[in-house]
Amino acid sequence: MSVSPGLADLSRLYQTEFVRSARAVGVLWAVCTLCFAIIQVVILVQPSWVGTTASGTQRAGPPLPSGTMGLFEVCLESDWPAPDCRGGLSSLSPLPSFQSVAVLVGVSLWAVWTSVLCLCLFRFCSAATVYKICAWLQLTAGFCLALACLLFPDSWESPEMRVLCGDSVGSFSPGNCSVHWAYILALLGILDYAILATLAFVLANRQDALLPPDAPDGEPPPPQEEHFWSQRCPISVTRQSTITQRSD
Repeated sequence: MSVSPGLADLSRLYQTEFVRSARAVGVLWAVCTLCFAIIQVVILVQPSWVGTTASGTQRAGPPLPSGTMGLFEVCLESDWPAPDCRGGLSSLSPLPSFQSVAVLVGVSLWAVWTSVLCLCLFRFCSAATVYKICAWLQLTAGFCLALACLLFPDSWESPEMRVLCGDSVGSFSPGNCSVHWAYILALLGILDYAILATLAFVLANRQDALLPPDAPDGEPPPPQEEHFWSQRCPISVTRQSTITQRSD
């Protein structure tokens, strides 16, 4: 009496599909991590955290300049096509009022790029360990970026902001200015870090539940065909062993 190969290979089929889905989600997670690491560089260097608004009301006096401001430089509109920018990332000196914010964004940038470099550890360490390391790094990056976004409006009461946005500027009050796309992108980055870290923890737990401790990483253990078949059809296995004994 022959055993059906479909039932005998059912355990291996389920485990293979489980591994494939986990690898596909892991690749998507790695690509999103790399993409946002690049976006994090843009957030740090772009002078578009805050800028003047065209519809802002001004008091009597000289007109306020138009331009934008980032963590490292202030760019004012001029008669030339390119804006007149003061400061820059080349000097590695952020604006005095935004030094703490720049440090926090820099730490966040370091953490996310370290998680990207940790992807190379998949060839040397278990996948669950690498996912957990990257998850904690991404949580650190998100926490530092959240603190930076919280401290940035609190630092608006500064000479640089008063020159650009008027005397009505204050903590959490931009005066004649408004937040621009770099700050909004940083706020979205906090949510993105939370999603990536949660996904990394989920993938790590799936990897822990997938393989026994003594199994090679990434390879499903061989199915116990006889044990699996005996659980499904114990009567058929008993009959087969009885027929074999009678023939002997």
